[in-house]
Amino acid sequence: MTTNTTFRTGMTFAIASAVMFGTSGPFAKALMEAGWTPIAAVTARMAGGALVMALFATFVYRGWLLEALRHRTTILVYGLVPVAGAQLCFYSAVAHLSVGVALLLEYLAPVLVVGWVWTTTRRRPATLTLVGAALALTGTVVVLDVFSGAHVNTIGLAWALAAAVCAACYFVMSDRAAADGDGLHPLTLAAGGLVVGAAAVALLGVFRILPMRFTANDTVVAGHATSFLVPVAVLSVVSTAVGYTLGISAIARLRPSYASLVGLGEVLAAVAWAWLLVGEAITPTQAIGGAVVLVGLALAGRSSDHRAVESTWPETACPKSLGEPKADAPSRSVDATNDRATRELIGEQ
Repeated sequence: MTTNTTFRTGMTFAIASAVMFGTSGPFAKALMEAGWTPIAAVTARMAGGALVMALFATFVYRGWLLEALRHRTTILVYGLVPVAGAQLCFYSAVAHLSVGVALLLEYLAPVLVVGWVWTTTRRRPATLTLVGAALALTGTVVVLDVFSGAHVNTIGLAWALAAAVCAACYFVMSDRAAADGDGLHPLTLAAGGLVVGAAAVALLGVFRILPMRFTANDTVVAGHATSFLVPVAVLSVVSTAVGYTLGISAIARLRPSYASLVGLGEVLAAVAWAWLLVGEAITPTQAIGGAVVLVGLALAGRSSDHRAVESTWPETACPKSLGEPKADAPSRSVDATNDRATRELIGEQ
């Protein structure tokens, strides 16, 4: 697969993932307005997603369970931090902050990822990447309109920053698990992580660490009364199972720094879905902010950062399809060649 094809495929997956993740807000809100507590909505979303992913993975990639057991430490950490941790921290932040401020702070994750990659590789991101990141974050501030009636307190700030760290871990860990020579198949990482995350969140409710209340009341979606099963199904399949699978596959192709910037598109998707499903109007200011985000992503996309790094990826970084087992791990000689190529590319900058 050529570099351009890999990049286009990764972009398609990343945008689709952002759109899928963006559906979670309106449907979760519908459940909470019907009497569900936040932890109940998260538990239903993750448990349903874990079930769907486990069944799908068993059908498409039968070796996922054994692979998950071999990499149990990675699966455990992934399920607890990027999956369960991000959800728990964000909802806890919303309890103390306005939603806009909580979202803005969580979406500092791309900055953390770019900084992490810069620190660990000792390679300064291209100017276009930095400018694009700044524009994307600025546009996100405008879209979220955080300065309108926002309130901040120390506890909420701590929870929101913790959510940002968990979200950054999602991008970094997904990349490392996919690109490592003995890496995990995307389905294994998604299914295993969701199973662990769902169990962890459920235990918080079972032991009454957080209040958990479910109801069978009808929900209102797009102005129509419907069974609570509809939002639960969408959250489980679309927002979770499909969203995580596409996201992990995208990160393997784009690398975490750029994939995290594209992930800001989730804000635009969330605003659009809220307009379509729960009647929350899009203001002219939000439209302008969305345009700024897109411009920032376009600038970052023109950077040579992701293309230079892609040329040194091992073949296992991008499985040809979700159902195919990965090829054998690359040899040490291939790794050495890749390392030399990377040093040469850095030296040319």
